[in-house]
Amino acid sequence: MTPNTVNTHSTYLITAEQKSAEVTDWAARIGWVVGLLLFIALVYWLMRQGWKWRGTLQGDLPELPARPSPATTLDGGGKPPLPGMPSGRGPARLELSGRYHGSTTAGQWLDRIVAHGLGTRSRVELTLTDEGLDVVRPGAQDFFIPAGALRGARLDKGIAGKVLAEGGLLIVTWEHGGRQLDSGFRSDRAAEHAAWVEAINSMTANTSTTSTEGAR
Repeated sequence: MTPNTVNTHSTYLITAEQKSAEVTDWAARIGWVVGLLLFIALVYWLMRQGWKWRGTLQGDLPELPARPSPATTLDGGGKPPLPGMPSGRGPARLELSGRYHGSTTAGQWLDRIVAHGLGTRSRVELTLTDEGLDVVRPGAQDFFIPAGALRGARLDKGIAGKVLAEGGLLIVTWEHGGRQLDSGFRSDRAAEHAAWVEAINSMTANTSTTSTEGAR
């Protein structure tokens, strides 16, 4: 065998080994991608099951109160109001456009409430009137918090696992079905939050005063 023949044969073997290595690398990459996709699917399934389990545990939470409005009437695709809800919207004291970030058990920012769509984050339109707080959520379930169910408001930075800058969230505390809940909202103009805290706390203070005087 001549030197040229040996060199040609060696070159062929090296080229073949490189091609084999390339094939092996692609197989490994495909295996990693498939494994990663399966892992993501498993995590998503576990999260979904946990969400369903939490919703089942909260099955005793009553249907959310609703009242007639452009978003909640049957003509608007919503549900009829519950008995005892005000029939009119009343003049708006404050209005807000922003995002709804979720609800939790009052004082427990990680104990997320998912029943009746309260766990779904969405855009939101808030209207505060003397009758209560109207929560309109495009693409999610609307609800209404009667003035008598409001328990207060504050500024905070986190709710339902969502963390923002200090004071970046408007937290409204309200009572429903014997539970006190915290619902978190963020206005498109965060400077509005302070006025909402003041207005809601003023309403709850007046309600408490009226209730005390009635008891006497």
